[in-house]
Amino acid sequence: MAFHSLSLSLLLLFISSFPLLALAKWNQDAVIFVFGDSNSDTGGLASGLGFPINLPNGRTFFHRSTGRLSDGRLIIDFLCQSLNASLLTPYLDALSGSTFSNGANFAVVGSATLPKFVPFALNIQIMQFLHFKARTLELAASGATNHINDAGFRNALYIIDIGQNDIADSFAKNLSYAQVVKRIPAVVAEIESAIKSLYNEGARKFWVHNAGPLGCLPKLISLAQKKVVDSLGCLSSYNSAARLFNEALLHLLQKLRTELKDATVVHVDIYTIKHDLIANAAKYGFSNPLMACCGFGGPPHNFDNRVTCGQPGYQVCGEGSRYVNWDGIHFTEAANSMVASKILSTDYSTPRTPFNFFCSH
Repeated sequence: MAFHSLSLSLLLLFISSFPLLALAKWNQDAVIFVFGDSNSDTGGLASGLGFPINLPNGRTFFHRSTGRLSDGRLIIDFLCQSLNASLLTPYLDALSGSTFSNGANFAVVGSATLPKFVPFALNIQIMQFLHFKARTLELAASGATNHINDAGFRNALYIIDIGQNDIADSFAKNLSYAQVVKRIPAVVAEIESAIKSLYNEGARKFWVHNAGPLGCLPKLISLAQKKVVDSLGCLSSYNSAARLFNEALLHLLQKLRTELKDATVVHVDIYTIKHDLIANAAKYGFSNPLMACCGFGGPPHNFDNRVTCGQPGYQVCGEGSRYVNWDGIHFTEAANSMVASKILSTDYSTPRTPFNFFCSH
């Protein structure tokens, strides 16, 4: 019990330190571009499609809805704040007033790699970046201030966190396990194409997250027609497919390190971090790791597709509750902060590279 209390105290100290960082002077050297899905979306869906994301989303830290699918900050928010950098503005947020001097977030809820050329597939996000870069450099050349220059784009960190929806959506379409696995090379090929497109534009610093344990998400467990679960209660086929995707992604990044000689390509093992958090939830001060904090229906998963978080009739846990999962898919701020702390330790990075490695030019 003393160990649990110590773990909880350290976690609360970790979380509480970030608002202090957020109030300090921003790190002007940190330029970050993010490509991905809802794990990293800081408001792209709300800005791009006008899709309403209501309270209680955002109730922690922001005290309002910001378009994030969580009660508070996402992993990317904690990573930015660890650098003393401002939080990233969605590329599609027309009324933000931002000059995007610290980068931009192209991630949008629901994004996948395939099919291509649909909002907001990975290749569309890359096309948006290319337009953003060209327009930004035009403005800088015309004398506009506070915009990223060519050196800023070269020295920026490019984060990619995508692929989870490709796997989950394949299962949702009732594809067999073998059919889902057969699609993995095409998904990884799209990530390779994205990285090479960015490299050809001068990007040299890449930070790539693998897929988390999808089979441990309350929504997917609740909706699965065939519930073959492991000892934790997670869907075995989903997690197995995620691991195979992660193996293929790791192999790709190893290959790119040899091909892109002057690039730094970091692989981050999100699967191991999140699986450990779920498997050993009590050790980290959490409970009910397979139950959503915000949803409907109560135990064991508190998820009902007809009454999702923020929609009329939803039920939500107390603000001080120690839940891993927020809405059936996404993590709570407390869980995101724990994942971020593990990422920052470099223990799960290959090669072991500090997150702030790109800040020195």
